[in-house]
Amino acid sequence: MLEILFYSLSGLFMKVSDDAQDQKNNILLGVVAAVICGITIGYLAVTNADAACIFLAILIGTVLAWKVDCLNHILSLLIFIGIIMIFGFPTIGIITLAVCAAAAFLDEIGNDSKWAEEHRYVKEFFQYRFALKIVILLFTVLGTLATVNPELQMFGVQFFTPLTFICFLMFELSYEMIGLKFNAIYDRVESFLGFIRGVDRSAND
Repeated sequence: MLEILFYSLSGLFMKVSDDAQDQKNNILLGVVAAVICGITIGYLAVTNADAACIFLAILIGTVLAWKVDCLNHILSLLIFIGIIMIFGFPTIGIITLAVCAAAAFLDEIGNDSKWAEEHRYVKEFFQYRFALKIVILLFTVLGTLATVNPELQMFGVQFFTPLTFICFLMFELSYEMIGLKFNAIYDRVESFLGFIRGVDRSAND
């Protein structure tokens, strides 16, 4: 259950970091969320081989797509790398990592593609980053089959557990849900804090 919580928190703070920077120009909130996101994915990476493979693949895909392009992203990257350098990195399958990284890269490129924008279903496919989801599901299905057919095991291939797929869906769900509600939540919090500051000023007067 702890894995589901940390996957969910990772998606939540990743989206808060992105939207705070892009939509509200709130650098402080973006940086704080990026730091928390880096810590949560770093924790997952050093404690779970499946998470290590998935998040390293996402990192590689975003770097190759030139998406690590602001302070928030750089901070998350540095914290993630720092954690795995200090605490060590589980053994992962190089073939699985390469396939997942290619899917993550495809999702990032497709999400920015003008051609994809002109085709509804293609746009939605990349908007919700289905390439990586499909690849993770594939390795999960193969992993389930490999439990009853050990001959499916191959050198360099890392299979995922069903729990990993569920956790990743929670990561994606948290990311998307915060994206849908971010502006409303942000504006309400900002309004509430403004009200508190106004009360404080009135009390001091």
